[in-house]
Amino acid sequence: MVTTANNPDSTKKRKRNQGKGRKVDLNALMQVRELLGKKGRNRDLLIEHLHLLQDQYGHLSATHLVALAHEMKLSPAEVFEVATFYHHFDVVTANDQAPPAITVRVCDSVSCELAGSTELISQLQAKLGDSVRIQPVPCIGRCSEAPAAVVGFHTVDKATANAVEEAVQAGKLKPDNPATHIDFQQYRDAGGYQIATECVEGKRDRNDIIQLMKDSGLRGLGGAGFPAGTKWEIVSQQEAPRLMAINIDEGEPGTFKDRYYIERDPHRFFEGMLIAASVVGIDRIWVYTRDEYALGRDILESEYAKLAQNPPCQLPEVEFRRGAGAYICGEESAMIESIEGKRGLPRLRPPFVAQVGLFGRPTLEHNFETLYWVRDFIEKGHEWFTSEGRHERKGLRSFSVSGRVKNPGVHFAPAGITMRELIDEYCGGMLAGHEFYGYFPGGASGGILPASLGDVPLDFDTLQPYGCFIGSAAIVVLSDQDSARQAALTSMRFFAHESCGQCTPCRVGTEKAVKLMSKPQWDLELLEDLATVMEDASICGLGQAAPNPLRCVIKYFPHELGLEES
Repeated sequence: MVTTANNPDSTKKRKRNQGKGRKVDLNALMQVRELLGKKGRNRDLLIEHLHLLQDQYGHLSATHLVALAHEMKLSPAEVFEVATFYHHFDVVTANDQAPPAITVRVCDSVSCELAGSTELISQLQAKLGDSVRIQPVPCIGRCSEAPAAVVGFHTVDKATANAVEEAVQAGKLKPDNPATHIDFQQYRDAGGYQIATECVEGKRDRNDIIQLMKDSGLRGLGGAGFPAGTKWEIVSQQEAPRLMAINIDEGEPGTFKDRYYIERDPHRFFEGMLIAASVVGIDRIWVYTRDEYALGRDILESEYAKLAQNPPCQLPEVEFRRGAGAYICGEESAMIESIEGKRGLPRLRPPFVAQVGLFGRPTLEHNFETLYWVRDFIEKGHEWFTSEGRHERKGLRSFSVSGRVKNPGVHFAPAGITMRELIDEYCGGMLAGHEFYGYFPGGASGGILPASLGDVPLDFDTLQPYGCFIGSAAIVVLSDQDSARQAALTSMRFFAHESCGQCTPCRVGTEKAVKLMSKPQWDLELLEDLATVMEDASICGLGQAAPNPLRCVIKYFPHELGLEES
């Protein structure tokens, strides 16, 4: 009898018949099918289904990923590459050990680092041992409550090691809901959705509303600052069907304004969304929420369900999509890729999202806060907005302020206010024993300015001459007890961690910059060469803006580098 071992041709034939790749585990397949239930299996739901598995089992096993690929008729490679792209998915292969049942995430971005997160991480690692995973993470949008930690999805503000340990021992893994937001009935009783209804029923002229939005001067409040009315006009002129994608994935270190408004008045946002959809002629809407905002996501989904059960007017089809911990998905085209169930890789443009966006259709992309104010513009007229402002600027801005001030938080203040005015009039001044030293005017990517430039108006286009920009108005205040050099290094580490890896200038440039900036002596010539390449050749704003903090340190804080003042 000829055995397989003595017959090479037989071995090759058997291997061919077995097929390539990983085998589908029938038990894992049954578990996947039970978990997905009647939910769709279409490609764009991949990330949603990965969340279901991660939430159920605490990680993503290789057997479950292969089973999910089989169930969704995708290649395992597609599923694995998406699962490993996002930070909040824990992929566990045969050679890996599953993470502990409880993960404690501690923010290590600038605001939390100033408040002692580095020491907190060390204390928790010593205190909780190996039974709990202590994970340093980028900004979690609680900068005003620094240092911030998350146990599962339960947030611990102004965290101490004891407070985190108590939450772990008590099994607090879900967000607390203080129920401080205006609910559906309260909003309706106060006259909410009247304007949206009038728009849907054709009682308000679409062109008049677009013109009002253009006259208001409202610009996108997610960071790019594109005029909202112009965007509505452009998308409305595109061929139907037209779609909308709403970005609530604010991940810029120092930014938390969207979360603040979500947790207080979600229906004001929904009404703005419905108005925009009616005016522009939108058929379907996707709302992309930040995974770190578990409470905000719960509020949005539960309140929209109430709206859908008792709609004041005809509603477009709305889908909520959950991000998975990727800063890059704050970039509009990367967010669209993520909504489609893919890795969040920014697209090359043109074509622009307004022309070829979500699922290849013209797409109106907006930040949460931009839509939040739409009702007010129509209800009050644009004058209520344009009549405000300081130092020859017009409008109002939501400033997310954190760092060394007495009253951090979201402060709604006139556009063009200066940093000194904002600190003194809205933030209660500097913390006791701290002297104003410098500030990030627009989050980690917006650069760093010294106190000597604390009288520059804060608004779009006012900071560019100084090598900075306001972006989403995420302000982090530094004192004389802080180091701008260290803050810039922390920011660059953030960019290196969050680079999507698609383009070499950003992927390699941020990592190289971290190494150079970590040295006692900065190689200024090499750093500037690196910064120029990143700025000129990166695909999206992450790599293009990443050099801003390091350049600002060289220009405005040369004494920290042992250089003479220029």
